[in-house]
Amino acid sequence: MARYQAYLIDLDGTMYRGNAAIPEAAAFINKLQTEGVPFRFVTNNSSRTRAKTVEKLAKHDINVDESTILTPSIIAADYIKEVSDQASVFMIGEAGVEEALQSRGLTITNDNPDFVVVGIDRYVTYQKIKDACLHIQSGATFVATNPDIRVPTEEGFVPGNGAYVDLIRQVTKTEPIVVGKPDRLMVDLALEQMDVLHDQAIMVGDNYDTDIMAGIQANIDTLHVETGVTSQDDLQHVAVQPTYSLKTLAEWDEV
Repeated sequence: MARYQAYLIDLDGTMYRGNAAIPEAAAFINKLQTEGVPFRFVTNNSSRTRAKTVEKLAKHDINVDESTILTPSIIAADYIKEVSDQASVFMIGEAGVEEALQSRGLTITNDNPDFVVVGIDRYVTYQKIKDACLHIQSGATFVATNPDIRVPTEEGFVPGNGAYVDLIRQVTKTEPIVVGKPDRLMVDLALEQMDVLHDQAIMVGDNYDTDIMAGIQANIDTLHVETGVTSQDDLQHVAVQPTYSLKTLAEWDEV
């Protein structure tokens, strides 16, 4: 097996499950840091800011800085800014989405927005979903941070952002622009930041439909771990297998 020059790593289900630590995760990251191997966390979680993500990782003995973290909220805000730096946005989401939009100088409004951005919102109301649907039907561009239908937590699986996105898609009959995994955009940006070629990197994650597919679509090797969404039994039913599949990160000896 080739030694990889960079690692792209999922968070939920790979580094932790909800508030519960995944025991092998801290040792895995510590080994990368000790060996001087660059890495980026590429997460589909839009709710947390990068600062809060750093705090959460530290609670699990994973000590990194904000530069190691890419979120779909940041990617969504950058995408909208490229289209129009004067754009107005109606958002469903939490602090991660709000901070990302504001950091790019975008106006958040419920009055004839140019874009509707949908990220996970654990306090979402019927009125918010209704407003999003009406804005999209009036011509606003529909942007989704990520398509995850379910998310692993210490209590079990809970609804992810994809559940809301699918509801709005069904009502409006409009396909969203999805900026998170499995779209390859975050993978490409992460590798660009590290100045690493695609054939020198590997994507690590628990969810075949998002993490592993993002790696496959970006033409990089993939490492599936059975600590979150997708089991090894589930992999028997997919057309394209991950490059590697392990029970836990403790079995990985490439670093």
